[in-house]
Amino acid sequence: QRMRQKMQKLLDEQVNPSVASHGGKINIVDYANRVVYITMTGGCQGCSSSKATLKGGVEQAIFNAFPKVREVMDITDHEAGLNPYYLGS
Repeated sequence: QRMRQKMQKLLDEQVNPSVASHGGKINIVDYANRVVYITMTGGCQGCSSSKATLKGGVEQAIFNAFPKVREVMDITDHEAGLNPYYLGS
């Protein structure tokens, strides 16, 4: 749980300010067996750019700060996004 809090703090400081401008937020749901489980809410949910955000922002920040992490898994139901910032084509 402490590790989860540290990761959430990292995201709140480094990643969430930029996705907040799109009405989004990224949350750490769980950390187990060196895998971080996240959800994307608000404008990130269903956004066609969410994969780029995951790869370029979230994973990079977490891997840099927590080298023991081997995977970041997005468990968001992007099909249920009500107000995605970017609509897929």
